[in-house]
Amino acid sequence: MLRLIGSLSFIWLLMAISTVAQPWPPVLDADGQPLRSGVEYYVLPGVTDVGGGLTLVDRNGSCPLYVGQEPLAPMVSRGIPVVFTPRVGDTIIRESRDFTVAFSGASTCVQSTAWMVGEENPETRRRYVVTGTEPRPSSTLWYFNIENNGQGVYALRWCPNCLTTNCPRPRCGSAGVIDENRRRLLALDGPAFPFIFRRA
Repeated sequence: MLRLIGSLSFIWLLMAISTVAQPWPPVLDADGQPLRSGVEYYVLPGVTDVGGGLTLVDRNGSCPLYVGQEPLAPMVSRGIPVVFTPRVGDTIIRESRDFTVAFSGASTCVQSTAWMVGEENPETRRRYVVTGTEPRPSSTLWYFNIENNGQGVYALRWCPNCLTTNCPRPRCGSAGVIDENRRRLLALDGPAFPFIFRRA
């Protein structure tokens, strides 16, 4: 009997360790399902009464378009769906692992809708998230990741993982939403904005 209890305790301990030791858990959508590569999702605020989903925004009357948030309105828009593609071959989007992200469909600028780190605002020192250029594997400007805040919502970040032994240290930044000339824009280097993901 003691041998049976000891064996069961050992098996339980192994199961607990393997569950805790699983690196990079999947990012979950609003229905509790893992985010999948190539599937369309809306990126929505994790809090209410702040605006709609993420979309393309014309910031200065010309291309490229910026990543921004639909304004708060009586009928709040979900924005434009996005597609995530992991940097390293996987079919699931995982926490703290790099991916590229692009809006689904074409933009009015007839350019890529892939997200990348853009220019820095000299006044706020925050970097915009822009679109308009095809991702290049040699650059890390396109590689974002997602972190779980432990409360059922997620933060988007730019902090690319090093895949070689010699990587420059990036200036990591969490994505937040800023108001600029009545436009809500996604920008790095400030408080993280809480997001959830809903399958389109």
